[in-house]
Amino acid sequence: MIVNEIFLNGFRNYTCETAQFCDGVNIINGKNAQGKTNLIEAIFYLAAGKSFRLAGDKDLISFKNENACIRAGVTSCGREQTLEARLFRAKRRELYANGVKLKKASELAGRLTAVQFGPDDLDMIKDGAAVRRKLMDQCLSQLRPGYLASLSEYNRLHDNKARILRDYREKPSLLDLLDDFNIRLAEQSARLIYYRAAFAAAISRRAAAIHGEFSGGAEALEIRYKTVGGMDAAGKKPEQILPELIAHQKDHYQAELKSGMCLSGAHKDDLEIDIDGVPARKYGSQGQMRTASVSIKLAERDIHHEDRGEYPVLLLDDVLSELDEARQGFILSRIAQGQVFITCCDENAASAAKGGLVLRVDGGRLLS
Repeated sequence: MIVNEIFLNGFRNYTCETAQFCDGVNIINGKNAQGKTNLIEAIFYLAAGKSFRLAGDKDLISFKNENACIRAGVTSCGREQTLEARLFRAKRRELYANGVKLKKASELAGRLTAVQFGPDDLDMIKDGAAVRRKLMDQCLSQLRPGYLASLSEYNRLHDNKARILRDYREKPSLLDLLDDFNIRLAEQSARLIYYRAAFAAAISRRAAAIHGEFSGGAEALEIRYKTVGGMDAAGKKPEQILPELIAHQKDHYQAELKSGMCLSGAHKDDLEIDIDGVPARKYGSQGQMRTASVSIKLAERDIHHEDRGEYPVLLLDDVLSELDEARQGFILSRIAQGQVFITCCDENAASAAKGGLVLRVDGGRLLS
């Protein structure tokens, strides 16, 4: 996967900018708040159909504009493609591939794949379960079009069910809708859990090997998929998972009515991460948790490579400055292949390009 060039118009702090990239290491250098993260955010948007930040589409449009455009020329599986996202304040966005308007975001899947690694990801071990679900969602949404479609539908159904549980006391007739939402939520949950279980098994194997190499064989990393009710989903198909989810829903029906909250479904999933047999979140040192986080993100990159036969675009957003020299060296030694974007404030960090490209960002301007 290679991003050859990008055009930004009205996106974040970019008025109208075009940049070309090399197929190796691209250093995006500049002071804070100049637009470095915005640039890799735009690349990620074309891969995943959304930002890796907590931002809606309207938040991505410059304050001065009513719309924005991201357009990139990419090489994927030896094929040249043009991907484009048009964002609007007054209506829904429009996505295009090679000039053809896409009907839904899941049609972007596989055209461009990217792995983003930022300072917040270094805390994925100690943070809440939502961070680890996001890891699974971002990877699977790019690799499996059916996953993104199921995730979008699940979120819609979950929101509707949450409103029923919140408002049914004032409008008892809403409870007549609950059974229908429960069965449809269970069906989408079964599909998500099927994909997530396979992902967890894959990333556990790869991250364990990387972590062992990283620690010189001194530590053992283990990742387990934890889903609602402690259900074992390994190797099961959605139709085998569904009855267990329906049973869990029935067991928690009264508890949901009492609490006014959805207590059953894929939104309760997590990844349990152990180092040397003990929970890393509780007992791991800061260094151990950071080493595990790096191992997991590099494993995510390997999953993309093994699935697609080529490396995804790797977006390192100011992450190297948060790591010690040993961890920086380990990352850089493992990303010799594939296209990489590294944002940094340090002028000396440009040496990491090793014959690649250095772009300077200054107030939303891209300067070579």
